[in-house]
Amino acid sequence: MNAGADELAIRARGLTKRFGSLAAVDHVDLSVPRANVYGFLGPNGSGKTTTIRMLCGLLTPSEGDVEVLGLRIPEQAEELRKRIGYMTQKFSLFDDLTVRENLEFLAAVQDIPRAKAAKRIDELVEQYHFADRQKQLAGTMSGGQKQRLALAGAVIQNPELLFLDEPTSAVDPESRRDFWEKLFDLADAGTTILVSTHYMDEAERCHRIAILDRGVLVADGTPDDLTHALAGRTVEVLAAQPRRAQQMLVNVPGVLSVAQIGNTLRVLNESNGEAAARLQKALTDAGLEATVAATHPNLEDVFVASTRGRAEKPQERAA
Repeated sequence: MNAGADELAIRARGLTKRFGSLAAVDHVDLSVPRANVYGFLGPNGSGKTTTIRMLCGLLTPSEGDVEVLGLRIPEQAEELRKRIGYMTQKFSLFDDLTVRENLEFLAAVQDIPRAKAAKRIDELVEQYHFADRQKQLAGTMSGGQKQRLALAGAVIQNPELLFLDEPTSAVDPESRRDFWEKLFDLADAGTTILVSTHYMDEAERCHRIAILDRGVLVADGTPDDLTHALAGRTVEVLAAQPRRAQQMLVNVPGVLSVAQIGNTLRVLNESNGEAAARLQKALTDAGLEATVAATHPNLEDVFVASTRGRAEKPQERAA
């Protein structure tokens, strides 16, 4: 996707953040189209949160050019804050205030006029299913309810761009699905969303995804494009003794990873190169009974292929 500058919500070139000798984010280029849900993936310590903080204007880059909603960052960060929402992994509202009091407080902090705020809060209470819980203390709600309240608070000013930093890490699958339906409602209404996640099923929902590894952007594209790029490199092995087969296969040259899923092994190879035939021969030569067949790559394969096998750097990465 080659979006023009006016079609991009975020454009970053050479984005870098150093803490002393540590490069937490290392010359990252990002292009986030407007009204898209853009997924941000990476292991812990890969630099996702640091990148998000720089894009929000909360952290000054060491190097790089950044434009967010047409504004230069960090120079115009104060103006940007009026047009974005930001939701963190940890519930950040007040446990000892009610649902409505939390939203009223956030509206006041955003300098939303009282009459306009009351109308907006009424809309959010309805949209986020809090009509019968307006007087409930936030601290007494379930994880999924708190998450919905935090999202309602993040969008109280109708932001053009919403940053979500691992927002679903502490909720059940049903709440996660409901949360993602809300995100697509927002995107359909024109909001651009950048969301970091550890969940591959969530990443598959995104219009585009980027993968960071130790501060370096190692993959960027649509889920379909990224999985198609691994064609021929993934195989499934149905073995009579899956644990023994796994122990043998991890030492076969060219094998990047072997994961057991039930009684089946999923093998990712460094290159296609007739992978199924090579692994079948290796198993047969080892005296192991198994059937090997090519299978379609998925985003977990993309994640592993992108983050494994890169030379380790002698430094720890920041969050």
